[in-house]
Amino acid sequence: MSNEDDLPQRDRWARLRFAIIGPLLAAPPAPGQLRAALKDLAAKTWRHPFTGLEMRFAASTLERWFYAARHAADPVRALRNQVRRDIGRFPSLSAEAVQALTTQYREHPGWTAQLHHDNLRVTLADAKSPSYPSVRRYLKAQGLVRQRTPKRATDGAMAARDWLEQREVRSYEVAHVLQLMHLDFHHGSRKVLTRRGEYVKPLLVGFIDDRSRFLCHAQWYTNERTEELVHGLCQALQKVGLPRSLMTDRGAAMISAEFTAGLHHLGIVHLPTLPYSPHVNGKQENLWGRVEGRLLAMLEGEPNLTLEQLNVATQAWITREYHCTVHSELGETPLDRLLAGPNVARECPGSDDLRAAFRLEVKRKQRRSDGTVSLDGQRFELPSRYRHLSEVHLRYARWDLSRVDLVDARTGTILCPVRPLDKTANADALRRRVEPTHPAPSAATNTGIAPLMKQMIADYAATGLPPAYLPTNEKD
Repeated sequence: MSNEDDLPQRDRWARLRFAIIGPLLAAPPAPGQLRAALKDLAAKTWRHPFTGLEMRFAASTLERWFYAARHAADPVRALRNQVRRDIGRFPSLSAEAVQALTTQYREHPGWTAQLHHDNLRVTLADAKSPSYPSVRRYLKAQGLVRQRTPKRATDGAMAARDWLEQREVRSYEVAHVLQLMHLDFHHGSRKVLTRRGEYVKPLLVGFIDDRSRFLCHAQWYTNERTEELVHGLCQALQKVGLPRSLMTDRGAAMISAEFTAGLHHLGIVHLPTLPYSPHVNGKQENLWGRVEGRLLAMLEGEPNLTLEQLNVATQAWITREYHCTVHSELGETPLDRLLAGPNVARECPGSDDLRAAFRLEVKRKQRRSDGTVSLDGQRFELPSRYRHLSEVHLRYARWDLSRVDLVDARTGTILCPVRPLDKTANADALRRRVEPTHPAPSAATNTGIAPLMKQMIADYAATGLPPAYLPTNEKD
């Protein structure tokens, strides 16, 4: 491509015009010879600056160019395309047309400019109706752009659309590795064959670092529950460490009690995106395009693709291609950018601590008769040393009732594990001695009338009044 092709339109036309009349400016014709010189130039053919086709110019046009550039300090600039004087001005619409068009837009913000024009022509008389270009320019000048209706026209979706149209959209990137991690689920386009002989569409959960685009972990599941989300996140944290913040959408799993509690215990700031705003998590959306276009495209020839095969292929693709391919925006591979830092990640705890973190805490009343509590329709036994507590706090995950802990309500410290009630084992009639919660007081001797009653009798006698009752004549 030549340098001429990179020139803007105004300069390419100006250079052509200057090349045509430049000889006349360098050697002006003698008086009375200008018209003949212009006719000679008009008879010649010239190449169009964009299409390359042959074209001619009238003598009157050449004369106008000649007089425009003859006394100009910059002849090429004088031969540029002139800007229209009405550029930037509002279209000349009558007050009646403006009022009708504004009202029509408020009622139907999703209409196109052509549809607004057609309906405005019916509302107004044909003689008073503005042209379609005038309607389109007026809508554009006033910022009355077309507002597309979301697929689910709920109140939340409409509010998100209105909020987005009033705010700027900017690309961003944090300054440190693992300062921000993105998380999202993707519904795959390819079905997998389950062990039950059913074809289902799997979901891919991915965790990507904002600065390096490094894919910390990705795994396919058949459900989008909190259990699968925590399972994938724990693997991502063990691979790269604890990030400072995590951005997710507002899916049910992302705002569940177990997930938010786990992020709180691990010291990770949760940054949920705005409702119906997938562009905020755009780095994830870009990743899904590569997954569909590269990963799943290479698995089209496998007729009976299983979930295990899909996960193995995914890990191989991430390690051998994604992390080693130069990112077009970064100019380096995600792996190199991750290692270059600077890194603000923290050390990840062990597997048991991670599983213990992603649990919710609930309050239950203890049944005094047998020292049990009810949890998700199942009863659990408390140690007898805690039988004096009327209300207890339990920490557990709803998908795993095998690990339930009794915690201190004031400090959150785990006191002891709580086991499910085993009625069959309790049927052997073996009972432990109840552990005392505090030392039992020693037995006291009979002290007679209580001190308070003695005081009331003395105060009553001090009034000098006789007892307010009639004694009987019965003898002992």
